Amino acid sequence: MSLNAHRCPNSHVTYPGHTRCPECGEKQVETVDLSDRTAEVVTWTKSTATPPGVREPNTLAIVEFELDDDSVRALGGATTDEIETGDTVEPVYVDEVRDPDAGIREPESQEWDGYRFEPV
Repeated sequence: MSLNAHRCPNSHVTYPGHTRCPECGEKQVETVDLSDRTAEVVTWTKSTATPPGVREPNTLAIVEFELDDDSVRALGGATTDEIETGDTVEPVYVDEVRDPDAGIREPESQEWDGYRFEPV
């Protein structure tokens, strides 16, 4: 599984991807795999009132990936509660970002894997 940002012909990059670039309206035609890059924590928060199946507390971070000529931000869970603004993190693949048996949806109806951010 890849952690893909998306780029339009005008080099605008977004995560997650969109059918059309939010900045210029062009179709996004290229993907940029972020899974093997590092990012910097821009800000973070700790949620103590989480949805069913999500760990509590759940530390979330907004991180910024530097690309060749641009940057892109992503929001995701952290692997630890010990995270600070300015930390360097890397995406880490996890099989279950939440417990599929604790939600209100049928487990087969959606994907449960994804990425969390781990301090380097």
